[in-house]
Amino acid sequence: MADELTQVHLTGEQIRALAHPLRLRLLGQLRLAGPATATSLATALATNTGATSYHLRQLAEAGLVIEEQRAGSGRQRWWRAAHDMSSFRRSYYDGDPEATAAAEWLQRQQVSRFAELAENWRRALPGETPAWQDTAEISDYMLELGSAQTQAMMRDIEEVIERYRKFGLDEPAPDTRSVALYTSALPRIEGVMEGGKSGTEGGEGGSGEDDATGDEADR
Repeated sequence: MADELTQVHLTGEQIRALAHPLRLRLLGQLRLAGPATATSLATALATNTGATSYHLRQLAEAGLVIEEQRAGSGRQRWWRAAHDMSSFRRSYYDGDPEATAAAEWLQRQQVSRFAELAENWRRALPGETPAWQDTAEISDYMLELGSAQTQAMMRDIEEVIERYRKFGLDEPAPDTRSVALYTSALPRIEGVMEGGKSGTEGGEGGSGEDDATGDEADR
């Protein structure tokens, strides 16, 4: 049976520590590939061991990674992620401008990462099997919901995701692979057209078919 995911609600100290390009990549790599040394992480992330060692220590001080004791490892230090996933919301950091800025930075990184993954898939699509070409998709919907209804919907979606996460681990399919799944629920800003232009500058409202999406939880 698949284990339950461990989650951390990022404190102000933790989100400030995580708001750094290499630290974010280090934590993501440890969560994706499992325990590693500073040397192997430097190779995987195309950087140097001095940088990975320093930033791993910063993540450890914030409680986001843990040094793992391994017999026979000599002077090599092994590190693992302290949690399977992180979550945060801007409201956690009211009164802490630095943590709020860190949360905003992480949100921008999530949007950029999604765009990067989508573009990588688009380029690789011709070489994929017909099954995967027809499976991978991006969909969007425009709903009329209140804030409490939106939150309830997102919790329901998370339950479905967790069910399929366990299903994939317990009963792996022959063509199993890592699948990036992003969720978002973003209120549409009235009077603002795609591209950030004001609706008063001309043009008609869109149908919502090309809305960009993001998320507040850093997985």
